[in-house]
Amino acid sequence: MKWSSVFILCLVTAMCVPALAGEAQPSHKELKKASKRAKIDEMAAESIKELMSKSKKARVLHNKSYGYAVFDNLKFAFGLSGGGGVGVARNRDTGEKTYMKMGTAGLSLGIGGQKYQVIFLFQDKMTFDNFVNKGWEAGGNANAVAGPVGVNAPATFTNGLAVYQITEGGLMLQADIAGTKYWKYKKLNQGS
Repeated sequence: MKWSSVFILCLVTAMCVPALAGEAQPSHKELKKASKRAKIDEMAAESIKELMSKSKKARVLHNKSYGYAVFDNLKFAFGLSGGGGVGVARNRDTGEKTYMKMGTAGLSLGIGGQKYQVIFLFQDKMTFDNFVNKGWEAGGNANAVAGPVGVNAPATFTNGLAVYQITEGGLMLQADIAGTKYWKYKKLNQGS
């Protein structure tokens, strides 16, 4: 028997045996959702790892935090600015994850685009639950502290939050999140 025949026989067996045993096969839609969740989880893990390696003070806050949320964002500006992204909020004690979306819009003097990650560290259950369950909108004064000042800022929570932004230029405490709204990504949380 040729190797290709063995491979085809194994593939057919792998596909048919669970179906014959009465096991439900995941739909294409469920597989796509699982793949998207896996990509978001990977981005979040890499972003947290990068944050921990770049800032001892962020590591202290992370270790004290009730939970965190990480978003991968893409922002464009051409007179008007806009952007969007996806992320995940995670309860550190239970490991429970809630997938979320974010969107931003505003006026801009610049032209261009930027990809970055925003990491929220939540001091307590109430702040975390409010963010996840009610959504959150950043006001006009939620701007980044640039460069080394952000990295060396004191390790404290403000109103139950510490917010970091990772860009190609480095790490900043407080992020450029003015005019940004965060909410649950219902499709990804169904059947998770």
